[in-house]
Amino acid sequence: MTNPLLSDWTTPFQIAPFDTIADTDFVPAFEQALTEHKAEIEIVAGSAEAPTFANTIEALEAAGGALDKVLSVFFTVTGADSSEAREALQREFSPKLAQHSAEIASNKALFARVAAVWDARDGLDLTDEQQRVLMLTHRGFVRGGAALEGDKDARMQQIKARLAVLGTEFTQNLLADERDWFMKLSEEDLDGLPGFVVDAARAAGVEKEADGPVVTLSRSLIVPFLQFSPRRDLREVAFRAWVARGENGGDTDNRAIAAEILALREERAQLLGYATFANYKLETEMAKTPDAVRDLLMAVWTPAKARAQADAAILTDMMQVDGVNGPLEPWDWRYYAEKRRKADHDLDEATLKPYLQLDRMIEASFACATRLFGLAFEPLDVPLYHPDCRAWEVTRNGKHVAVFIGDYFARGSKRSGAWCSAMRGQAKMPEQQAPVVINVCNFAKGDPSLLSYDDARTLFHEFGHALHQMLSNVTYESISGTSVARDFVELPSQLYEHWLEVPEVLQEFATHAETGEAMPPEMLEKVLGAANFDQGFQTVEYVASALVDLAFHDGAAPQDPMARQAEVLADLDMPRAITMRHATPHFAHVFAGDGYSSGYYSYMWSEVMDADAFAAFEEAGSAFDPATAEALEAHILSTGGSVEAEQLYTRFRGRLPGVEALLKGRGLMA
Repeated sequence: MTNPLLSDWTTPFQIAPFDTIADTDFVPAFEQALTEHKAEIEIVAGSAEAPTFANTIEALEAAGGALDKVLSVFFTVTGADSSEAREALQREFSPKLAQHSAEIASNKALFARVAAVWDARDGLDLTDEQQRVLMLTHRGFVRGGAALEGDKDARMQQIKARLAVLGTEFTQNLLADERDWFMKLSEEDLDGLPGFVVDAARAAGVEKEADGPVVTLSRSLIVPFLQFSPRRDLREVAFRAWVARGENGGDTDNRAIAAEILALREERAQLLGYATFANYKLETEMAKTPDAVRDLLMAVWTPAKARAQADAAILTDMMQVDGVNGPLEPWDWRYYAEKRRKADHDLDEATLKPYLQLDRMIEASFACATRLFGLAFEPLDVPLYHPDCRAWEVTRNGKHVAVFIGDYFARGSKRSGAWCSAMRGQAKMPEQQAPVVINVCNFAKGDPSLLSYDDARTLFHEFGHALHQMLSNVTYESISGTSVARDFVELPSQLYEHWLEVPEVLQEFATHAETGEAMPPEMLEKVLGAANFDQGFQTVEYVASALVDLAFHDGAAPQDPMARQAEVLADLDMPRAITMRHATPHFAHVFAGDGYSSGYYSYMWSEVMDADAFAAFEEAGSAFDPATAEALEAHILSTGGSVEAEQLYTRFRGRLPGVEALLKGRGLMA
């Protein structure tokens, strides 16, 4: 019987045939595809022909198709619908994949061919895109250790393999802690909670088979519980469990893993001749240097901390009016901030949420893409990996553009957070292929499902990433879509969040779940007026995390990351009632893989640009100005990594922005 992972997919738009794939298919498919890719690499490396762009660089681009198919399915389901069996497979596959990648990077014959093409580049009559792909390929080999010899080469391969194992362990430990903890609630414990929180707690109890409502560590449940529960004792228990993920002792404790990861990253960078891992990592980003990152973060930290301290004083006074003595604690902040929002803006989450139905917000995100880029979305009836998933065909002027899959609801088998991934990237070589893109979120399930304003912003954010993938128009998959500098990749996503706050969008799509009535004008005004509410808190928790990440990698690796984290926060004089958004033991951005290591600042770097980029629409007189939308697609959304990020942004805006646009956007200007 043919393994469905390796067969030709005759499904609509060649979507993976999820309904025919079993977990038992992964191992044989993985082993066969891995063997095929190794053989393809050896053909390129061992060619007797003189190295050319076609027989070396393009041949590398075309290799590994079967492995890509297998892994696209595997990593989709392990991230969004994991199980003990799939986690075991991930632990088995990760070191093998790391070894495979390391062997390619250290293949001397292959690197010699790449280097020969690179050295001859000026006489090859390459297109601009081909020159870019050649440069990135050569640079990738060099930064991967291809020029290392002997013991250094062997050690680099060992480091990469070990990092892959550790990253997998970190992720699975975090998922286990999030999946296993819950707090039962009595009927009396539900007093004071709005209906949507009670419904979510009851639904979580059903999932956990707890015979009653529970609070879990899913952000879509624990955050509103912290906002609305009048029970300070329960808020403390829930909050302490939330921030203790990954540091509970036992098999799922991530502290030793984090320390080993940091030490190995430092050693890896030094093998390549860099003083620190941050110097290595940032060399290819827009920021370039640790000092540039630190300068940006501190420029934002100072006004954000001042705002947070002023807010803390107000919240403390409110707490004392309630008869609670002592200092404001982290489990108090969201509760009293929600009360303050109600008092200052006559707006509370319970009143707002019925106007933010998930289905209507999906419609809104699609409608904005229709007006901006001419895209149309039609539901697809195809088997997917979980019943919660939905799919749409994306077209423009009747022509197929992409398949978009949305997986929106929280469940125990899904890792926390929200993300966008491409099961297949856009490319024109070796053949035309349209992207298949997935947005994964963790919203509370309901009938209907209602979002917080932050949830709605997340939905638009992830769909901005999806547009970056779907509107890609380059030749080579290695530079398509979101294959850009890490501190540039968040620009399209954060920019798209701005359309949620366009009044006409909310007027049309923010309709009440029960009455169907549009959001009243006075509420719309309050929503937009409160858009920057609590920005001191939000900015401080983020910037603190980014500065700790930078400190971990810009200098000697700390033997005790928790002690180093405490030192950084003490030096910053971190407000006591605010914690890092991601403390070290659950900082998956940094420790699940290298993606955001020394790079968590990227969201803020991109925010400097997104505030300025949306201003281009405002200056044109409309959030849907056709000429500005066309320029945005032409210079940023369609170009992938075919040009340096600084050049792409300058082509769109005429210049690079300063931090003032970010401070203004967050309401932190003096």
